[in-house]
Amino acid sequence: MKPITLIGILSVILVANVLLLRIVWRWDLTSDHRYTISAETKQELQRLDDSLVVTFCLNGTLNPGFQKLRNASLDLLYEFRTISPCIHIELPKEERMNDIQKQLDEVGIGPFVIHEHSQKGHMAQTILFPYAILQYHNKQTVVNLLQQDRTQSGEENLNQSIEGLEYSFVTAIHTLQKNETERIAFLEGHGELTEEDVYDWSSLLSRFYQVDRGALTNDADILMGYKAIIVADPQQVFSDTDKYIIDQYLMQGGKIMWLVNGVKFSENMLSDGGMTPIISQDLHLTDLLFRYGVRIQPVLVQDLQCLRIPVDVSRDPENPQYQPIPWTYAPILLTSDESPISHNVMQVSTLFASCLEAVGGDDGIQKTVLLATSSASRVTGAPAEVNLSDLTIQQDAFRLQHLPVATSLEGQFTSLFAHRPKPTGVLSRNASPVKCSVPTRQIVVASGNVARNEWQQGKPLPVGYDRYSHIQFGNRDFLTNAVLWLTDDNGLISLRQKNIALRLLNNKRAQSYSKTIQITSVLTPLLLLFLTGISALWSRKKRYA
Repeated sequence: MKPITLIGILSVILVANVLLLRIVWRWDLTSDHRYTISAETKQELQRLDDSLVVTFCLNGTLNPGFQKLRNASLDLLYEFRTISPCIHIELPKEERMNDIQKQLDEVGIGPFVIHEHSQKGHMAQTILFPYAILQYHNKQTVVNLLQQDRTQSGEENLNQSIEGLEYSFVTAIHTLQKNETERIAFLEGHGELTEEDVYDWSSLLSRFYQVDRGALTNDADILMGYKAIIVADPQQVFSDTDKYIIDQYLMQGGKIMWLVNGVKFSENMLSDGGMTPIISQDLHLTDLLFRYGVRIQPVLVQDLQCLRIPVDVSRDPENPQYQPIPWTYAPILLTSDESPISHNVMQVSTLFASCLEAVGGDDGIQKTVLLATSSASRVTGAPAEVNLSDLTIQQDAFRLQHLPVATSLEGQFTSLFAHRPKPTGVLSRNASPVKCSVPTRQIVVASGNVARNEWQQGKPLPVGYDRYSHIQFGNRDFLTNAVLWLTDDNGLISLRQKNIALRLLNNKRAQSYSKTIQITSVLTPLLLLFLTGISALWSRKKRYA
């Protein structure tokens, strides 16, 4: 056998290096799996059959927080590129940013301005574009890399933004790959919210769906072409024919979002006369929702965690003095991290909400609370009266905790008409009703105002925007995520539940131990070097003694 020569060894090493250059080796050893790409994402990326150009706009001089967001975004895109070679990443130079800014302005997206203290103590203003523009098959969409929650610190907002990067990019890619636009519908005919009332929500949904509106007829198959339907704050009774059409739509795999109040009130009477009666609202939907596993209680929720309204506290009508007073009938609802719908979503604001009760026991329906009141809430049963002249708050009365206001239902539902005859006059291809559904989903929200947007100077305000405190609550994200969850057949919405542990530095402790840390950092390497030298001298002396 010939001995292995040095040239042979070098040849083997060279060939191995060339082969390994074509293979990406990566092990995610983090406890929160922050560098692991989900199977749903891989399937979506492997469907790409043409060039996907990603223009990454978050460039320039960035502070450490935004630099971390930039690095995480680019790392994710480069990881995407190892899965699909169709992805091309462009990092535009500064001279191109003016053109990109004009391109973003055309779709109503502006820059993000941050104010920071410079090293010299002066206030510095930095303009950033935390966006990525995706182009595929002559279609374009913009991904917002930054999530903003005013209840969270800057570090928490950036961490949540990093958590949502995979979902944001994959959802945009999924939308670009759709050849046909799915349809959803807002039901009419029962006094539901008008098109103006849900203008902002409809505009958000139009990015993903064709949004229609219409009333039911006697045709049982009228809803079969829709991916989901929305029943938004009805005020009039549902007939047996309406209930049958909705029920059979659900039995055949349809998805429904209910926004229904348990009580009836008048906002006009409250604004004009300062008082409104509260009575139980009977829409003839109790038996239908009860069969599906939930009941809307005929009560009104009050919460100490609430919005404030301006009230005239002056005794002189000619010189009004308005002060913000807590309005307990406008609760600020907590969001749950147990569902991808409400995970990392800001608190949701509403007005005159009821609460829910799960029924049916072990019926196989998975029920997850999405929105709930705070730990200091109470309920007022109907009939009752709400009067603006009585705004006193007895905090001892707010003893109830976390009353559910919205819940998701998932599973196989039993039809309300399983043991009932089909209503007369209904036209249907099926001679008898379907008694049990295929696996499907529903969402029930015991409030209609959660989806209503206000108007100011002829323009719609974002849903969930409080014009008195100028705070944008999480209504937009919650409502949009709810419909995306209902229509999600690929499991992409589950990516919203990705958690990355936020490990913040204890600044107070770091400052108190700063001298100790500095001395230790300087002396430890010198000490190790000294010990290594002594050990080497001792070992050499012992060997050659």
